[in-house]
Amino acid sequence: MSFLELAKARYSCRKLTDKPIEPEKVERLLQAAIAAPTAKNAQRYTIWQIKSPEAFDKLKQATPYTFGSALAFVVGAQKDGAFDRPFDNKNFAEVDAAIVATHLMLAIQDEGLGTTWVGWFDAPKMQQLFPEMQGYDLIAVFPVGYPAEDAKPHVRHEDRRPLSEVVVEL
Repeated sequence: MSFLELAKARYSCRKLTDKPIEPEKVERLLQAAIAAPTAKNAQRYTIWQIKSPEAFDKLKQATPYTFGSALAFVVGAQKDGAFDRPFDNKNFAEVDAAIVATHLMLAIQDEGLGTTWVGWFDAPKMQQLFPEMQGYDLIAVFPVGYPAEDAKPHVRHEDRRPLSEVVVEL
């Protein structure tokens, strides 16, 4: 499958099964995530793998959006030590973590699994429940699983603004 085909095939899957995911697939997902580029290769992000029933119960206290999965990843950015653009001091930690998260999301699709980028979560609550996450800007939660038989893209999934509206040639 070409990258364009992969990008178009990916959709926000909101119906997942709790079927265990093979460890080798999880390893490939994480390898794809850490292959992501970061500004000055600072790599100031962390990926938390939520898979024990106890950890999942905690996650569900911070977001209702786990969609039936039994595995999730949380991606966080740590500003301290990340690249700061010298002209305006723009810190790139969140940008870098978003790139890592995108690699992870696309790798999930490539492995025949489903997910959606969950941004609706209570970050302070999550940091309280998972002290390891303190000091990070939490970027995304990715519930991961095999898509349920009746999972399908949202009706607006293929709606895109035309290139003429989003690309400006200078």
